[in-house]
Amino acid sequence: MKNILFVCSENKLRSVTAEIVFSDHPRVNAIGAGTNSDAETAVTGDLIEWADVILVMEKTHKNKVAKKFRDLLKGKKLAVLDIPDNYDVMDEELVEILKRRVPKYVQI
Repeated sequence: MKNILFVCSENKLRSVTAEIVFSDHPRVNAIGAGTNSDAETAVTGDLIEWADVILVMEKTHKNKVAKKFRDLLKGKKLAVLDIPDNYDVMDEELVEILKRRVPKYVQI
């Protein structure tokens, strides 16, 4: 079982979609979080510790997570999915992109 933390800015669109899509997978626990202080669920040290893999939507998210949680990231995979903020929740194109890109970083 893999614990995957999906990170975007506000945890309202992209990471929420990723959490929904991969929560149905039998070998995945998925949680979405955001880097902004006003995120629905903000990234915390507890979430970083819980995650086996942290998949962020943009390079800016990776930089924020790496800077804030540097000590907790040792031995963890932190990767950028390179998905811009121009999709709604469960947008068909976003779902397809996630299904294509996530398996490149996580064996599921």
